Amino acid sequence: MTKQPSTDPLPFLSDHLARHVAAIGAGVVAVHGRHGPPFSGFVWRRGAIVTAEEALDADEDITISVPDGRRLGATLAGRDPTTDVAVLRVTDSEDLAPLATSTRSDLGAGHLALAVGRRPEGVIAHVGAVSVAGGPWCSLRGGHIARFLRLDLRLDHRSEGGALVDLRDGRAFGMAVYGPRGSVLGIPMETIERVAERLLAHGRIGRGYLGLGLRPVRLDEETVRRLGLAKPYGLMVVSVEVDGPAHKAGVLQGDVLTAWDGQPVRRLRDVLERIGPDSVGQTATLSIVRAGQPASAQVTIVERHVA
Repeated sequence: MTKQPSTDPLPFLSDHLARHVAAIGAGVVAVHGRHGPPFSGFVWRRGAIVTAEEALDADEDITISVPDGRRLGATLAGRDPTTDVAVLRVTDSEDLAPLATSTRSDLGAGHLALAVGRRPEGVIAHVGAVSVAGGPWCSLRGGHIARFLRLDLRLDHRSEGGALVDLRDGRAFGMAVYGPRGSVLGIPMETIERVAERLLAHGRIGRGYLGLGLRPVRLDEETVRRLGLAKPYGLMVVSVEVDGPAHKAGVLQGDVLTAWDGQPVRRLRDVLERIGPDSVGQTATLSIVRAGQPASAQVTIVERHVA
């Protein structure tokens, strides 16, 4: 009798996962910093490795372990803490092919994904589902990230900085990083490409700067009513840098910032979201309360210079 083909889907799924891991693993490396255990990165372009900025403890003494077991030297091209993206330059890496990547936007909650990392001994694989897929968001450090992706999987700490793979097409759609309280987030490929391009070209990501120290406050009801404010919240100016943009615009310590170009502000993140790389050179109208009276200031945003 002819043996009937198996209807069990598990062997097919297992082989399917293993093929994707093998294909992606050829472009995933282990990154060794000065201290601590290795973590992961992936070949983004010829001679360029993308990895997690937060996992990179130092700018020097970096090496990578590649799939054939070699240990190669690497130098830091640039790092951006706001998006958790760092780029390394690697010599003698002509045989390291860049990963096949994807920026398709239809990845949603419930789709299966692989997180692929590497340790010196070999590849590491994790499988799970996308638990949350949302729109653009701003990180706690003020980085603009194209999509919010949270994954329901357990990530080995050595896989941080590795590739996230869409099981539908086998392409890398992002980078695996740790989020709050040990959650696993994905930095989407469209954000990685935008940031990595600038890091390779300039070594850093310019950020807007106002020269202000701010803290959230709640305004009293009488002031809110008298001034017709939309919200009873604002940001008190606790410090003003001498000759900084806000100082030149006439902002004073003790002022309360209530709106930015007519839009209410109540949290520090409301300001951080507005001073990304594209804000440099722009002028913003700040609505403020000064000694109980309304006022405004025209501030031209400059680039923050980091020593």
